[in-house]
Amino acid sequence: MKLIKKAKSFNSRIPLKFKIWMYFILFTIVVFVLLWTFQILFLEKFYEGMKVRDAADCAKKISDSYTTMDKKEFRELLSEEAVENDLCVEVLDRYGRSLYSENVLGDCLIHGRENTTFTYITDIIKSDDKEIRYRMTNPRTHYNMLLYGCVLGDPDKPDGFLLLNAALVPVGSTVSIIKRQLMIITAFLIVIAFIISLFLSRIIARPITRITKSAEKLAKGDFDTKFDGRGYLESKMLADTLTYAEEELSRVDTMQRDLIANVSHDLRTPLTMLKAYAEMIRDLSGDNPVKRNEHLEIIINETDRLALLVNDIFDLSKLESGRQKLNPTEFGISGKLSEIIDRFKGISEKQGYTIHFTPDEDVKVCCDVVKIEQVIYNLINNAINYTGKDKQVFVRQINKPEGVLIEVEDTGDGIEEEKIKLIFDKYYRSENHKREVVGTGLGLSIVKAVLKLHNYDYGVKSTLGKGSTFWFIIKT
Repeated sequence: MKLIKKAKSFNSRIPLKFKIWMYFILFTIVVFVLLWTFQILFLEKFYEGMKVRDAADCAKKISDSYTTMDKKEFRELLSEEAVENDLCVEVLDRYGRSLYSENVLGDCLIHGRENTTFTYITDIIKSDDKEIRYRMTNPRTHYNMLLYGCVLGDPDKPDGFLLLNAALVPVGSTVSIIKRQLMIITAFLIVIAFIISLFLSRIIARPITRITKSAEKLAKGDFDTKFDGRGYLESKMLADTLTYAEEELSRVDTMQRDLIANVSHDLRTPLTMLKAYAEMIRDLSGDNPVKRNEHLEIIINETDRLALLVNDIFDLSKLESGRQKLNPTEFGISGKLSEIIDRFKGISEKQGYTIHFTPDEDVKVCCDVVKIEQVIYNLINNAINYTGKDKQVFVRQINKPEGVLIEVEDTGDGIEEEKIKLIFDKYYRSENHKREVVGTGLGLSIVKAVLKLHNYDYGVKSTLGKGSTFWFIIKT
């Protein structure tokens, strides 16, 4: 195991350009090994096999033409095949007498050797497939020869016999010549392959090296890093992906700083007030029941505000980590909307807000009622925070074939088009945020997380100067 780990560790430290060069050289070596193997070791066997196939093809052609051509045409065919294939041809009748003969080798194993010819005929008759293939040595020239024989006509009652003789040209000298040529070519091509592979490895690795250096800068927190992916398509795609990641990281970093600043501000104010009013109770109003109760009420309100902020952060963390599970139940959506809106009556009467509710026919839906209540509550609370001076908020239920559409509309300043896609981000806080109603700035982030967990469609429509409409669809 230690050796394997060391090998993997060593391999991970090898530069990309060296690996590419190494693989290219390895490929070149494999190509040359295969070339030498087939050209040198198997050349003679390949040559003999080719001569046997040529002889068999020639024999078939002659056999097929034996009974279909006249004597003149058949003799011309024999001469043509003998010259083209460098063969000696002997056609014998059923008694072993020569009918046609073509000798292009001068000294072969069939012409002028009647005794051996009868032996070959006997071997053909005795063979199972009525065919012989001999590799023999010419006793005069000491060259290797190929002897091929077969019957003409019906194998059981042959009309005659065909003998073909071809010289197996010694390939030793040929192999020696090829070997010298291959040595020169191999040496030359290895040098060329070395240079080309080194050049290619540098070209291929250069964009990756540039991107790696830029990524190292990004890892150190430099969000102005430029990724140069010129070179080839894959490096360009990688550079584009890292550029997008850099933009997202930069945006998240900025928003995270904003979140810390906002949360710090939200925590500082109530903590300061808690300390101040606790000191006032201790030093001034401890014996005055009216003042003491007034100060205690403020402490309770600020404590509630702190608890709300902590709960929102905790809920968002659970939703985004996947630890929050849904508990679907069936309930009537119209009644639930009316119930939630009734909770805002205190705020409405105290601060002059008017919440208009337009219900549709009551429909039974099945979802996590607690989470959906939280979504609706956060959307209405958001609308109250952002609505215009008329302090009007509109809640609508619209039944559709695919589900129940819930809309919450305000009459505020609206959202710029390029900022709409950021409005649900947990690190985004609108520049037009108001503090008239207690909130943590995380409400829309919780809305997004809950609806994504339910796999519900959601979004926002906004027109500058006319307000915004947040919507989502409860699937039925």
